Amino acid sequence: MFKKILIANRGEIALRVIRTCKEMGIKTVAVYSTADKESLPVRFADEAVCIGPAVSAESYLSIPNIIAAAEITNADAIHPGYGFLSENANFSRRCGENNIKFIGATPDQIDGMGDKANAKATMIAAGVPCIPGSKGLLKDTADAKKIAKKIKYPVILKATAGGGGKGMRIVWKEEDLEEAWDKTRQEAGAAFGNDGIYMEKFIEEPRHIEIQIAGDQYGNACHLSERDCSIQRRHQKLVEETPSPFMTDELREKMGEAAIKATKAVNYEGVGTVEFLVDKHRDFYFMEMNTRIQVEHTITEEVINYDLIKEQIKLAAGEKMSGENHYPALHAIQCRINAEDPKNGFRPSPGKITSYHAPGGHGIRIDTHVYAGYTIPPHYDSMISKLIVVAQTRREAITKMKRALDEYIIEGIKTTIPFHQKLMDDPKFVEGDFTTAFMDTFEF
Repeated sequence: MFKKILIANRGEIALRVIRTCKEMGIKTVAVYSTADKESLPVRFADEAVCIGPAVSAESYLSIPNIIAAAEITNADAIHPGYGFLSENANFSRRCGENNIKFIGATPDQIDGMGDKANAKATMIAAGVPCIPGSKGLLKDTADAKKIAKKIKYPVILKATAGGGGKGMRIVWKEEDLEEAWDKTRQEAGAAFGNDGIYMEKFIEEPRHIEIQIAGDQYGNACHLSERDCSIQRRHQKLVEETPSPFMTDELREKMGEAAIKATKAVNYEGVGTVEFLVDKHRDFYFMEMNTRIQVEHTITEEVINYDLIKEQIKLAAGEKMSGENHYPALHAIQCRINAEDPKNGFRPSPGKITSYHAPGGHGIRIDTHVYAGYTIPPHYDSMISKLIVVAQTRREAITKMKRALDEYIIEGIKTTIPFHQKLMDDPKFVEGDFTTAFMDTFEF
C-alpha cells in the first residue's frame, strides 16, 4: 500500500480524497494555487505545496510543477481527482516515468477512450451497442452529407477530443450541415487543439444513464449499477440519482453486462464510468467512457455502502477484486450546488461567503470545501458543494432533499439552491418523467 499520496486537484474532491487516505493511514500532500491558499484541503492535508499562480495552466494543469511537488515530498502516488489532468495520458505517462503511481487509468487506456471515434470503434468490436454514425472521423462535408443521408436527420457533429459539452452541434436538416461543420471544427480546434469531427444519429428524448465500473490489474471487472444524469443544462449535469426512475431489472442487467464488456475490452484498471444514452423504447447506446472518478460517485457510495475512493487506491496498489456486481438497496439524489445566479442565466457568482449553515440529520451528506469567510475564486469551476440525500424510496429522498435545501444557508454570493428547491417541486421531476431536454422547458 502507498505511504504518501499527493492529490493533484482542489476543492471538494481534494478534501474527499484526503479523508479516505487518513482513514487508510496514508499520508497526504495537497497542492494549491495562490488563489487556494486558504482552502480546506490545504488545511487538512499532512503537507501542502504551492504549485503556481491562480491561472490553471500554470498550476493545476502544470505537469512539471506537480511532479516536482511529488518528488520533494517523497509521494509514491498521485490521485488526480476529476477534471484538470485526471484524463491526461501524458500526465499518467510522466508519473510512471518518475516512479510515481498514477491512481487512475494507464496512458493507453486514457488515449483509447479519450478519442471518441476510437472509443466507439473499440466498443463496436466488443459488441457494445453504439449509436449509428460515421466509422471514425469525417473527411469533409461531402462525407458528412453522405453519412447523414444514410442514418437520417437529425444528426449530431462531435469533436473527437471533446468534453464538457463543447464541440457538439445538432443538425436537423441538410441545408444547415455545412455551417454546422465549419462552426464545430472551429470550436473543437480552439478548445482542444484537435479539429477532428465525427457524426452520430441524434437520439431524441434520451435519458443519460451511466454505469459505474471497476477493474483490477488481473482482468477482473464488475459494475456497481447505474446513475441517472438526465437533468442537465448545456450538457452540464445538475442533479444525479440512483437508481434511475426509468430503469427496469431487465435493462439494468443488459446495461451492466454491456458496461463490463466495455471494461474488459480495454483491460481497464481502476474505477470508471461507462455512459449511455437510453431512448424512450429503452434501447441504449454507448456514448463514452470516463477513465476517472466522477463528481456523482457519491450517490453510488450511499446506496451500496462502498467507498469508491478507497477502492480506487486499493486497485492502483495492485489489490485483487472479487468481480461481484453491486446493486442499489436504497435511493440517493445529489444536487450540485454552484456559485451561480439561476435567475440571471446561471451567471457565475464568485466572492466571499459571509454566512454558512449546512443541513444535517439522518441520510444527509455534504461534500464541500467552503465555509463562512471563504472567498470563492473566479478562476475555476463554479461548483462549491454537493448535497446528497439517501432514503428508502425515491419519494422519501425527494422529501428529504427539500428539507435539506430549506436548511442550507449560503450568504454573500448567489447559489443554485433556489433552482433545486423549485426542481424538487416540479410534477414531472417528482414523477420521474424527464429526459436530457428537461431544462429546455423548465422555467425558473
